[in-house]
Amino acid sequence: MKLLLAVDGSDNSYEAVRSLKYLARAEELHLLHVLDVPRPAYPMMMPEVARELYESVERNMRDDGTRLLDRIVALLPLDVGPVTKHLVVGSPVDQIVALAEQIKVDLILLGARGLGPIKEQLVGSVSHRVLTFGPGAKLILPGPLKTLHHILLPLQGSYDAEHALSFLQQKPFREPPTITLFTVLPHTRPPWPVDAVSAEHMETHSLRTGKDFLEEIAAKLKPYDYHTRVATTLGTPVDGILQQAKASNTDLILVGSRGRRGITRWCSAVCHMPSCTREPIHS
Repeated sequence: MKLLLAVDGSDNSYEAVRSLKYLARAEELHLLHVLDVPRPAYPMMMPEVARELYESVERNMRDDGTRLLDRIVALLPLDVGPVTKHLVVGSPVDQIVALAEQIKVDLILLGARGLGPIKEQLVGSVSHRVLTFGPGAKLILPGPLKTLHHILLPLQGSYDAEHALSFLQQKPFREPPTITLFTVLPHTRPPWPVDAVSAEHMETHSLRTGKDFLEEIAAKLKPYDYHTRVATTLGTPVDGILQQAKASNTDLILVGSRGRRGITRWCSAVCHMPSCTREPIHS
């Protein structure tokens, strides 16, 4: 598995480094630090002075970035895989996505800073945009990942299942976790008048069909040594996923995210449980 770890020196960035102990040895581990060098904000400044100031700031940031990458390498778990360091200048989102596409990454790992909703609307969130536009799977950590025993995998249909299976069949974790396969079905009461018994029968049939679908996916995971459970419920996706995550003491939620970049793109996304009230959940 090719893994891209993007670091910025924040506390959550270091938590992302520590989470590598739960992941399988990488075929390639790429460490990326992006220098988002600010431009001089004085329009009356002479171009030569502005350029000199910019170059001075870039040199200092590059020195700091080099030291950061060296610290990260020193903190990596044993047997993490061959490491390549990348220090680039530009927009963090653009550079993360560009490198991920260039090396055909299987998993992007980064820490989320946990911006509040207002600030996030104003300045944007690197983790949200990487989640939306980046290729492959994403592991977004807003805090420590203390254990990795239980994953919640919400599925909407065969398309979700196909991509989730493709990721899990790579055996990305050092120890196979227990996976709860979960689907949230809408209430199936028809728009026309119907008695309560008929409505209950329709919902029961819907839940049974959903369970049969999940059992088929569980059977496909069995050869890869995953322990599986299945669960279905009626309601709305976000509420259902969060309730199930709390009920099953989930460590990670593995979900599909829809992103638009010219055309609609799909990717597997992994988010740490405490962030799930802030990270976008699409199913």
